Formats: sequence, C-alpha cells, structure tokens
Amino acid sequence: MNLTPDSKVIVQGTTISPSLTQAVMQMKTYGTQIVACVSPGQGGQELNEIPVFDLVEQAIASVGDIDISVIFVHPYHVLDAALEAMAAGIRQLIIVTEGMPPLDMVHLVRKAEATETLVVGPNCSGIIIPDQLLLGTHPSEFYKPGNVGLLSRSSTLTYEVAAELTQAGLGQSVAVSIGSDFIVGSSFLQWLEILDEDENTEVIVLVGEMGGTSEEEAASYIAEAIDKPVVAYIAGLHAPATKLLGHASLLMTSKVVSNMVDAGTVESKIAAFKTAEVLVAERPSEIPILVKKAIKRRKK
Repeated sequence: MNLTPDSKVIVQGTTISPSLTQAVMQMKTYGTQIVACVSPGQGGQELNEIPVFDLVEQAIASVGDIDISVIFVHPYHVLDAALEAMAAGIRQLIIVTEGMPPLDMVHLVRKAEATETLVVGPNCSGIIIPDQLLLGTHPSEFYKPGNVGLLSRSSTLTYEVAAELTQAGLGQSVAVSIGSDFIVGSSFLQWLEILDEDENTEVIVLVGEMGGTSEEEAASYIAEAIDKPVVAYIAGLHAPATKLLGHASLLMTSKVVSNMVDAGTVESKIAAFKTAEVLVAERPSEIPILVKKAIKRRKK
C-alpha cells in the first residue's frame, strides 16, 4: 500500500459532469494530487486546470507514473476502466461507483489478485487519511488526525463513527469504506492486516452490519493474527429479522462460519466478536468510550 500526500492520482469518469467535478475538486482542495482526469471522448479539455485525457496511457505519457485511480464511471463500464488502469501499471484502485455487475467484479478480483492490485469498493466512499489525502467522497469535516484506524462496509456509518470519535478527541490514522456491494475488492481481513502493521495506528475500529459473513471471518482473524486492540460495532441490531437490507451480502458464504447457526445475523456477528474477546459497542456513541478503554488496556 502506497498512500501518501505525494501519491499521484487520476480520476476516471464516464463524462465530465457537475457531480464528477464536485468530487474532483473536493479531493484536490483537500490536498490530494489529482494530476489528470480520464474521460473517453473528452480528451484535450481541462477540469479546473486538471488536464483531461481519453485514455489512461495518454495521461501517464503526459504526467508520468500514476499511483492511484479513483473510478466514478457507469457500473457497466467499471470493469473496462479498472482493467485499463491495471494494464497501465496502476496498482491501487478506488471504485466509488455503486451497482457494478457481480460477474464483472469476480473477473476484476481475479485480475487484481494476479497483478497484486489493491481494490477498494465498489459502492464505497473510499479512503481518507486526515489532513493528508482524500480518495473518494468522505466529508472531510468529520475527520481529524489521530491514531484510530477505522474500517467500515458502509459509507455513511463511516462518517457517523468518525464524527463520534472526533467529538471525543480521538483522531483517525486512516478511515476506509471497503464497499457494500455483494462482492468487493478488498476485505476486512486485508485491512486488518494493513492497520495491524501501520505504525500510525494504535487501535482499530471495525464497523459492520447485518448480512454476509465478513464480520464473522474478521472476528476469527482478529483472534488468530491481530495484535492491536479492536473495537467493533454492528449496525442493525433492531432491524426486522426477516427483512433483507440493501447492504446485506447474503450470497456470500465462508468455510470459517459454515457450521454457525444464523450466520450473517447481527447476533451471530456480535457473538463472534465477543468470542474473539473484541470489545463490542451497542451504539455509535459508545465507540469512543471503548476505544479509550482498549488503549488503557494495551498500555498496562
């Protein structure tokens, strides 16, 4: 992972639109080095003094090697955009687009594994390193620098938890919305490993939700391999048990939890974290209290 204020970033968009312009300017204003935009058929233009190219390879020929691509294209164009970026040597992709076809995502995940490309998303708000780097659509006012690593499937829950931490005087080392489509590029497990090795992160907050089994897998991985304290919060405790929410990746299965009863429910996830001796918050406002408790435990 190479995420620094010096990282060179391009934005891939289907067309130059007001929403894309707003996202690009939000990132640029935050300090992210947006060196080019790629929008097929609109090459030769400029977007607030940022050059626009038809192809990724044209952008690289003009501005040099690129570290990261942030992708905003139409769901059915994401695979082509991502493959184009990877073919040009870009090894970190942030896919903000929602609703990418699952089979396209399966293809992309396989290609990413073969090329050792880190993919965040789809259907995510991306990554923010407070006061250093914004890759996506995080509202920066909720964040401040600190030593709490924040991982979440949901975008809006990431903002809410970040706001709770910030109000309690707990800044963030990095916040990552990994995405809430059925299939996503990088998992809780990958990011837990990254943050466990990150010298700027002292404690990890993991925010999950009902559906799928990624939280149960994460709990098992934390118990086996993670040294830093982890605080978890699972949204949806009071949601109707029979209602499938939009972020519920119920098509996913896991050998780790294949024998669990009611895997994928909030109760199952909470039980898995408690078994792993992870502190579990009942509501977002309780997260800062548990983070401070976890930090005190570690210092003893």
